[in-house]
Amino acid sequence: MMKTTIPSPFILSCLLFLILCGLSSAQLSANFYSKSCPNALSIIKSGVISAIQAETRMGASLLRLHFHDCFVNGCDGSILLDDTPTFTGEQTSKANNNSIRGLNVIDNIKAKLESCCPGVVSCADIVAVAARDSTVVLGGPSWNVLLGRRDSTTASKSAADNNLPAPTLNLNQLISSFSKHGFSARELVALSGGHTIGKARCTTFRARIYNDTNIDPLFASALQAICPQSGGDNNLTPMDPTPTTFDNCYFRDLLKQKGLFHSDQALYNGGSTDSIVETYTFNPFIFAKDFADAMLKMSNLGPLTGTRGQIRKNCGKVN
Repeated sequence: MMKTTIPSPFILSCLLFLILCGLSSAQLSANFYSKSCPNALSIIKSGVISAIQAETRMGASLLRLHFHDCFVNGCDGSILLDDTPTFTGEQTSKANNNSIRGLNVIDNIKAKLESCCPGVVSCADIVAVAARDSTVVLGGPSWNVLLGRRDSTTASKSAADNNLPAPTLNLNQLISSFSKHGFSARELVALSGGHTIGKARCTTFRARIYNDTNIDPLFASALQAICPQSGGDNNLTPMDPTPTTFDNCYFRDLLKQKGLFHSDQALYNGGSTDSIVETYTFNPFIFAKDFADAMLKMSNLGPLTGTRGQIRKNCGKVN
């Protein structure tokens, strides 16, 4: 009979220590760069402010960049990777092709961080902080971004195609899409409120303004003048009447059947999320809090930590 050897208390304590170290290395923290790069957050904030001062729309683009990064294999900076001979990245996916913006802003911030503290601050963390700072600059809520993400060494167009929700989705499809990432219907509605800033291309809302019936006719007519049935794919229109201010106008528009995307109006169309939209319409403070909480949760999706991934020197390519 094989003799069973029971580990000594010392060995057990060592194993427990190693397990705890592994767990702690997988955790993000608000003060991750306090010693290694104490000026990191101020450098990122300064870069975001400068970019928004140059073009106000950039705030919405940086917020969207973070969302599109995190919903594809976690918040790992994979959206920033350019295509290579060995993989086709996320930038040419259906949701990102000809619409992803802000890459140059992240690159500029990264260059300044590299000159200050080389090889320390990840591109994924820059994207996460820039999204928060953009929201604040445009009048929205703040949240305590946890740091310590590392950058992926690959990206996947197919993963982006399969994980980023399209503007044509109905409510059940939206709930299913967000549920896969651990979000409730309420968090879905809160995060959708990020559409209160920025602009959208004609190609993303054309089907709605010509085919949907749950749309204000005057609103549809005005948009048709901007977005013809053919051509003008890149013509822009604001996401809501105050596209440079983070507020709750987005939800007020939904009550008037003036949601720009089919997926926007799906949130208020006689379904289970109607009451949430009404809450955010009449209480912007609840929306602001729920949005900040949902963004914090989103920013913690599947980060690479510890020894996984790398700290890219150039956000567009692997070291």
